[in-house]
Amino acid sequence: MARTMTTGDDRAEDTTSAPGVVPDPPGSRSWQRAFDDLGRGWRQRPLWGYLGWQDIKQRYRRSVLGPLWISITMAVVATAMGILYGALFGQDLRTFLPYVATGLLIWYFINGCILEGSEVFIANEGLIRFLPAPLSLHVYRLVWRQTLFFLHNLVVWGILAAIFRPPLGWSLLLAVPAFMLLVINGAWISVVTGIIATRFRDIPPIIASLANLLFFVTPIVWQYDTLLKNPAVAERARIAELNPVLHFVEILREPLLGEPIVWRHWAVVGVITVAGCLAALVCLRNYRSRVAYWV
Repeated sequence: MARTMTTGDDRAEDTTSAPGVVPDPPGSRSWQRAFDDLGRGWRQRPLWGYLGWQDIKQRYRRSVLGPLWISITMAVVATAMGILYGALFGQDLRTFLPYVATGLLIWYFINGCILEGSEVFIANEGLIRFLPAPLSLHVYRLVWRQTLFFLHNLVVWGILAAIFRPPLGWSLLLAVPAFMLLVINGAWISVVTGIIATRFRDIPPIIASLANLLFFVTPIVWQYDTLLKNPAVAERARIAELNPVLHFVEILREPLLGEPIVWRHWAVVGVITVAGCLAALVCLRNYRSRVAYWV
């Protein structure tokens, strides 16, 4: 029987038409791997949820009151600062004390995300080197831990609300999406500052200094609305709105105190959230594979 000869072109066609060709995996710098890191970290909720709770338990290990010290510390600081600055500024304690306590409640969450976020990968050096886990797991763990602190401190707000009875209404429901925005921003801040600080170890002390400055320029123990009502300083008081933390504090404090909602603060927070999430994705795309070497 005559045998048909196959040429090189025929073999090439057979090869290209063969099924089951495996595509090349995405490189270390790819959007797919960045989103995959976030997704795999989120799916490991039982792990970082347990670790975040253990962080709090270890901090108050062998303490009689345990995590209740979080609320007690918050109550003492809020009461002392509310009475002191209320007397200095001549404010009514019935409204000023809940104002200061709510501001501190929100500030503790923001400050914790900023300070601990800059060291989130440095503090987990051992886990990053020896545990094949997504980087986002450590960020989720940090944000969850700060959320638990916030919930503990929320007890102080509840007690003050029961005592002084602020004019709460349906706007209180806005506190839920407002806090969710704080959580999202805490996550992207931790990703961006955590990656940068892992590469440049001078960043955490700088961030700590800036955080101390932010406390004094943010209306926590002083009232922004009071300055706006003063014709002598009303125009200069607008400069305070250049501080982005002011808007994050106000979107949550207004519904918690029953104050009128200023949608300008929500718009600013929305723009910052979108820009920050994009910056975090870019950092994850370009540098997530290098963090294990930098730590």
